[in-house]
Amino acid sequence: MKRNAAKKMSRLRLGSDYIPLVDEEISRYRLVISFPKIAWFTVSLPFFGFVFCIVWSILYNFEKSTETHCKVYNFLPSVSAAIGHYKPQKNVWEAAIATQAILRALVLYMYYKYYRETAHKWAYGMTNFALFSYLVENAALVTLSFWSSNENYALHKISFIMFLLMSLMHMTLAYIIARNCRNVSKDIHDSISLKWKFNSMVFNVTAILLAVYFFYRHNKYCEPFVYSMFALAEYIVVVSNMAFHVTAAHDFAGRSVLLSPNGLRII
Repeated sequence: MKRNAAKKMSRLRLGSDYIPLVDEEISRYRLVISFPKIAWFTVSLPFFGFVFCIVWSILYNFEKSTETHCKVYNFLPSVSAAIGHYKPQKNVWEAAIATQAILRALVLYMYYKYYRETAHKWAYGMTNFALFSYLVENAALVTLSFWSSNENYALHKISFIMFLLMSLMHMTLAYIIARNCRNVSKDIHDSISLKWKFNSMVFNVTAILLAVYFFYRHNKYCEPFVYSMFALAEYIVVVSNMAFHVTAAHDFAGRSVLLSPNGLRII
């Protein structure tokens, strides 16, 4: 009786779902990973890949990566040139983006559960738009990364525009939902997440406006260093987007992913 009782698995509560624990026979083969660690790892992949591409382009492809139609001196490569025009940068970036895209599918599922558990029912429409924009943003990032402007300019351009639009939509909606649409009391992690979301969003929007200004000025006047300022604004757009997404580490503080022969569970 005791053995049978022991094999009756206890249950963990995740919102309204009850998840059975693995029994003793397979507990040796389970792996529990803190979700904040997964969130940080997911963002670190494109971040370090991005840094590598910039540094490698400056060290080994400086003249070509900073060259423009104006033939004026610049000291920074654009994002497109750094991640998509040369190897091994292109290979490193594609590997990082492909891996993080898979992990972000898990993050998308987590946010779906999170919104259903914590958001008011009247905000479900907004949460659905937030999830949709997150999905399209990720898909656009994959597309613009694997098809550079040299290979397919039209597709790269459309993907880049979609990435910016969906990124801004997701940031705005996610911030509004976290601040005004939840039916639970806020803790320290919520406060940190909200502050981080807001600051990242402000930096992102400011950097986009600066990038547009420097791009226009570069094409209009062909001044030295202006294209490098455009590239720097692009870098801030990329990094601020990553900073926004890493707030998932605070949104899901205390949650873990359980990997076992029974599959993947959220606990």
